[in-house]
Amino acid sequence: MILQKGETLFRQGESGFLYHLKSGMLKIVRVHEDGSEILVNVIVPGETIPHHSLISPNPFYGSAIALVTCEVERIPGPEWYRELEQNPELYRTIALQLQDKLRMMQQRIDQLTEVSPAERLKQLQNWFHTYTQAASLTDILTQSEIGQWIGLRRETVNRLLRNQIHGGSGRG
Repeated sequence: MILQKGETLFRQGESGFLYHLKSGMLKIVRVHEDGSEILVNVIVPGETIPHHSLISPNPFYGSAIALVTCEVERIPGPEWYRELEQNPELYRTIALQLQDKLRMMQQRIDQLTEVSPAERLKQLQNWFHTYTQAASLTDILTQSEIGQWIGLRRETVNRLLRNQIHGGSGRG
């Protein structure tokens, strides 16, 4: 199936399917009881989601929304779990995928521990550039989402982006 930017693949609390992202990028957003949203993950090509349901079913932790045009394969849960039971070697594939995701999250922690906010933003921009050719990170994420991802206030992100445009130091 093809999803256009902004379309929702699944919603928090639903279940029943797994999804393999063939191309594009998805964001996972968690909605709290008060209606506020937080960006909790970014899904890149090759990942099968939801990660927490790769071995046993569980309701979706958040909602998946296309950041760019995506090609996604929908996999019925019962079919997925039956295949795992019949082919235990598939657990290795799952383990390797989870290892890759863990390494990605370690890179995210490294970004968060950068002292300079400008360097945090630069690292995030470089990381996104490896997956998309969008002209700007703000073509993919809002300033609030960028701030959530790298541990900065939206106002700081706004200032850093302005400084980049005007060739400033970007120190924050």
